[in-house]
Amino acid sequence: MRASEDFLRVGATVTFVGFIIVLLGIALTMLQHPASTQMGGLIMLGPIPIVFGSAPEITTNMLGLGLLIMILYLFLWKTKR
Repeated sequence: MRASEDFLRVGATVTFVGFIIVLLGIALTMLQHPASTQMGGLIMLGPIPIVFGSAPEITTNMLGLGLLIMILYLFLWKTKR
């Protein structure tokens, strides 16, 4: 069971470091260009995309990406069966 504990620890560490890097990237971007910064995001809850953005074109791009990921997910899920 030692290997599974190691994988769990490494996975949690990589996830935590990833969140920290993303948050630092957002903060540095906002500090460098506070007035002209446009941001958007995509949160996937299973196959359902939740989209947000500071400008309509960014929101539309995130929605397209979310729909693409959702279709890919559903296609892979159907072919697995």
